[in-house]
Amino acid sequence: MPDKRKIKILSWNVNGLRAVAKKDFTKIIEGLDPDILLLQETKLQKDQRTDEMIHMLDYKSFWSYSIVKKGYSGVVAYSKQEPQKVTTSFLRPEFDNEGRLIQLDYKDFILFNIYFPNGQMSDDRLKYKLDFYDWFLNYANKLKDQGKSLIITGDFNTAHNEIDLKNPKPNSKRSGFLRIERDVLDQMVDMGYVDTFRHFHPDKVKYSWWSYRFSARKNNAGWRIDYFFVTKDLIDKGVIKKAFIDNDVFGSDHCPVGVMVEI
Repeated sequence: MPDKRKIKILSWNVNGLRAVAKKDFTKIIEGLDPDILLLQETKLQKDQRTDEMIHMLDYKSFWSYSIVKKGYSGVVAYSKQEPQKVTTSFLRPEFDNEGRLIQLDYKDFILFNIYFPNGQMSDDRLKYKLDFYDWFLNYANKLKDQGKSLIITGDFNTAHNEIDLKNPKPNSKRSGFLRIERDVLDQMVDMGYVDTFRHFHPDKVKYSWWSYRFSARKNNAGWRIDYFFVTKDLIDKGVIKKAFIDNDVFGSDHCPVGVMVEI
């Protein structure tokens, strides 16, 4: 049998790729050395990318952009290995048009890079967020029912349980920790998706996002809203070796989260 190889996958909401590019971004990524890097909230249009962004280090890049407004949303995937297939259009214009999702099909798994909507702006945006969750889970479940192994990562914009944010009670009526949003993550677990960080670190308090206000990061008053969920078969087969949060990496109001995969 051929030797197995380890693949490091990182996800990071950079809150503006142009902004983080001014903060030694390439050096940070070179030091972290992921095999696959998934970024959310790039806030870029196609013609705003630099050559360095498109051809960073040894990666091939795959992009999705918001077409509803500039400087908004957007995701990119950087991969050292060429995926078998890349999908950025899912025939749902209301979601495709905000550039929130890339699907990368590899030999051993399907990988999703997702910037889930934020529901804090209005009731309409909360409904949009919940509709997006519902649509995506139906889509993912169809693939799972076909026997596909899935890795779902990105900024979910929801803290799952009280352990996942510093101040749960004051935030219980705020989008991001509403019961109706948390129920979706409960449903994911019930459907057979595993929160990899909680699988390996059931009681660990660690966050992935901090407000820019009130010295939140300095005081570690954060939220864990960036996840790697995987189908249970990847856990059962020992494919997912570890999950981690790199909260000593700066440059955004989020920090990178990741998994080590062995296939």
